[in-house]
Amino acid sequence: MKKSETFHIIGIDIRTSNQEGKAGQDIPALWNRFLSQNLMEKIPSKAGSEIFCIYTEYEGDHNLPYTCLLGCKVASLESIPEGMRGMTFTTQKLEKYTAKGNLQQGAVWQKWLEIWEAGGDRTYSFDFEVYGEKAQNPEDAEVDIYISVN
Repeated sequence: MKKSETFHIIGIDIRTSNQEGKAGQDIPALWNRFLSQNLMEKIPSKAGSEIFCIYTEYEGDHNLPYTCLLGCKVASLESIPEGMRGMTFTTQKLEKYTAKGNLQQGAVWQKWLEIWEAGGDRTYSFDFEVYGEKAQNPEDAEVDIYISVN
């Protein structure tokens, strides 16, 4: 990601929180819907083959409700399919982490636990995961996680 890049995402979203295991149910269900309904194929004007999982619209820190948007980077938001949502993001300062391991065994979740424990000077504007070429093998995947920081 460049220092200040603006990008658009079209996908499906859910409002959730990390309290009482809610996100642990909601986000896998969102992924299941995205994959089982082959929604990636329905997103117009894709700008790449990566899947983005974006966390935004935070009500505070990571313990309070937020929106999870799962989709693809697109050239524009001119045509958003029914039932999907389009959002624009502008990156500022990002910290990059990489989760490595088995996705079914919680490799990404484990990395998030480390990020939350570390704290840091987060902005809680938006954070995101990128599932690209290195995430194709779910048993031995690499997923980049970007955190917006001050």
